[in-house]
Amino acid sequence: MCLIVFAWKYHPDYPLIMAANRDEYYQRPTALADFWEDQPDILAGRDLTGGGTWLGINRQGQFAAVTNYREGHQQPAPRSRGELTTNFLSNGTDIRQYAQHVIDEGDQYNGFNLLLSDGDQLYYCSNRQPQIQTVSPGIYSLSNHLLDSPWPKAIHAKEALEPLLKTNAVDQGLLIQSLQRREPFADEYLPDTGVGLEMERMLSPPFIASKDYGTRCTTVLLKNNQRETTLVEQTYGNDGSQDERRTFNLTGPGGTDQ
Repeated sequence: MCLIVFAWKYHPDYPLIMAANRDEYYQRPTALADFWEDQPDILAGRDLTGGGTWLGINRQGQFAAVTNYREGHQQPAPRSRGELTTNFLSNGTDIRQYAQHVIDEGDQYNGFNLLLSDGDQLYYCSNRQPQIQTVSPGIYSLSNHLLDSPWPKAIHAKEALEPLLKTNAVDQGLLIQSLQRREPFADEYLPDTGVGLEMERMLSPPFIASKDYGTRCTTVLLKNNQRETTLVEQTYGNDGSQDERRTFNLTGPGGTDQ
């Protein structure tokens, strides 16, 4: 997952509104969003190499998402970052304790950003800063640096989200469209993360399309005041064309899926 934009306790009817693009190599095998056979309380797409997920929810009303922290070319770490989301969604751990546990074991992973929510609270943590942040009501973006770092794609995503929050009914299709820009940003606005200028250009737009690597899916997550949750996953072909769209509607903990 490489770009997340979200409104937390900002909209009067939806405590959480989120749109996110997952960028990955096309050859890396992935399962579409669904309830997992081995962990049926988890609803998420799945990385079939590492076994975890980049973004998911569970029937208890918890949510987790992870992005990589870009800092040049790295050697593989002992553990996969997809564990960070999956372990939270499967274990039912206290959210604050889990965030601290993640920070304590941060050296086992390459750089990451992690969002965790139990429905009432939202935390952000990273193994590239020591503090656990309680997210206050507002509009935020998260790419491959720290929360709300002003990268061009992150600024663009927030500006695209803001007008969609001014209506009572939040349009899922428009949230997906808000992350479709494919044009690179001008060189003078790009970060220097150690991957070289050509790579920075390729990675700069919200939607990435290249020969071997690109945006694989857009996920929309909506949670309303009745604790009903909608998850929409729009997947894409290797040429960037729209593929399958899946929609899931869940009631609150203990309720019946719709």
